[in-house]
Amino acid sequence: MSTVWTEAEAPAVAAPAPATAPRPEIKIERETHKLEKRLCREVGKAIVDFNMIEEGDKVMVCMSGGKDSYTLLDILLKLKARAPIHFDLVAVNLDQKQPGFPEHVLPEYLASTGVPFHIENEDTYSIVKKLIPEGKTTCSLCSRLRRGILYRVADELGCTKIALGHHRDDILQTLLLNMFFGGKMKSMPPKLVSDDGKHVVIRPLAYVAEKDTARWSAHRDFPIIPCNLCGSQENLQRKQVGEMLREWEKKFPGRVENMFTALQNVVPSHLLDGGLYDFKNARATGIASEDGDKAFDKEEFVAPSPSLPGVQVVQLS
Repeated sequence: MSTVWTEAEAPAVAAPAPATAPRPEIKIERETHKLEKRLCREVGKAIVDFNMIEEGDKVMVCMSGGKDSYTLLDILLKLKARAPIHFDLVAVNLDQKQPGFPEHVLPEYLASTGVPFHIENEDTYSIVKKLIPEGKTTCSLCSRLRRGILYRVADELGCTKIALGHHRDDILQTLLLNMFFGGKMKSMPPKLVSDDGKHVVIRPLAYVAEKDTARWSAHRDFPIIPCNLCGSQENLQRKQVGEMLREWEKKFPGRVENMFTALQNVVPSHLLDGGLYDFKNARATGIASEDGDKAFDKEEFVAPSPSLPGVQVVQLS
């Protein structure tokens, strides 16, 4: 079903071997084409898997000026052109009045795409600076203020969905942050209903790796706007966890993918949350079950081998 959102894969056609090695620019073009197809495929799959966008939706795409939100809008525009349903997009940026913020950049870029857009001006910067002591993390308050404003704008624009640019790595970072510092098994859901029950928030980049948004952003030469309010804080826990994930990916290829897959294969009976599984009333029934525990069986895991000096890991696709 998800294939209707993306271009069908063309069958491989055997081509005569070239007399000489392809020129570097041809190789780059091929890799870029593969990246575009992968982004469209992964975003289209997420939309279908979680029913993110439906017929007649008006989707508000939140634009921060970072690589992820640019990529989100770019890929949604490509999918809109060939989607099996009709939906509308409107790009929205919240100008938080940070000192030195280049307020002309996003309007000029969005105008060049032809997508309808709205710039909301709200001085949350002064509020955050007033309430948060110097050196303390500003992200929590900034996010709450921004969320409330964007919900209001979504109502004013008649939007039925709010699309955020969080990707696979953001989801995993949130999982680990909640485990390490919040004592919860909780992450970012691909789709959620807001706490006031009035808005549906979607994350179409849920299956997309951050390295792919970085590569696509570089290829498309998006006019990136750095966040000087929270992104400049060097000791953020999220940043540290992100670096840890990137280090794991280098040393143990496949580990990050396995962690993300685990989020889609949860077994409540093998955790410890009595609210998800009724441990107190678990009784032997004498009836065999495939879901039953095999307590004395040895668990088998396929652990990716660490990268070794002088050894090249080749991934086949």
